[in-house]
Amino acid sequence: MDWMLMPYRRYFDFEGRSQRKEYWMFALFTILVAVVLCVLMFSGGFPLNGDSESPGMMFWLGAALLGVFWLATIIPSIAVQVRRFHDQDRSGWMVLIALVPYVGGLIVLVFMCLEGTRGPNRFGPDPKGAGSAEVFS
Repeated sequence: MDWMLMPYRRYFDFEGRSQRKEYWMFALFTILVAVVLCVLMFSGGFPLNGDSESPGMMFWLGAALLGVFWLATIIPSIAVQVRRFHDQDRSGWMVLIALVPYVGGLIVLVFMCLEGTRGPNRFGPDPKGAGSAEVFS
């Protein structure tokens, strides 16, 4: 759970490096919360049979909570992506590749799966703490 909430503790921190584990656990947490809030929305009286009724109170509560959660999550999600690019010794501005239609999100997804550089780089020390240690030293 600590890895899932770490980007919230580093809310506006666009410097340094982040491990893959931090990024993917944060992505898992975000997806789980969004699914729970969507279930709350659609279990709360949303008319699925085509009637002209308006959605129930639970739908609007879930929609409001989902909106607040999205607003609270947008900055940490960009920041953790920037730190992942820093871990690979790339500029954080590469986050903007996601804006390329059709393939941008896929390219960023591939970069988020790649391992970071071992040892320190221009953005800071290795977040895994390996430093410059040899495997068999």
